Amino acid sequence: QVQLVESGGGLVQPGGSLRLSCAASGFTFSNYAMRWYRQAPGKERELVAVITRAGGTISYADSVKGRFTISRDNAKNTVYLQMNSLKPEDAAVYYCNLRSYYGDDFWGQGTQVTVSS
Repeated sequence: QVQLVESGGGLVQPGGSLRLSCAASGFTFSNYAMRWYRQAPGKERELVAVITRAGGTISYADSVKGRFTISRDNAKNTVYLQMNSLKPEDAAVYYCNLRSYYGDDFWGQGTQVTVSS
């Protein structure tokens, strides 16, 4: 079965950096685009970044452009989110997402990112 396991979250000061990882299993990772979402308390889940199967096409939410970088290593079945210049408004639970060809969404358990001095 599909498993997505996020890691790398934590507490960071404004302006700091974190690198999130999502280890995937249970499907052919290189056949699917992957996404990072985030959800802050009281807010809807927000799409942060998308990377296509081979990493050739990438898109970002306007709020993170120029600060976040999504990447993937198909040999390791892992997708990453490098987050730089973090702001308090980036604080959220970050989720890795797989969308199947049938439109089914699969989620990891999430990793908490806290940005505070």
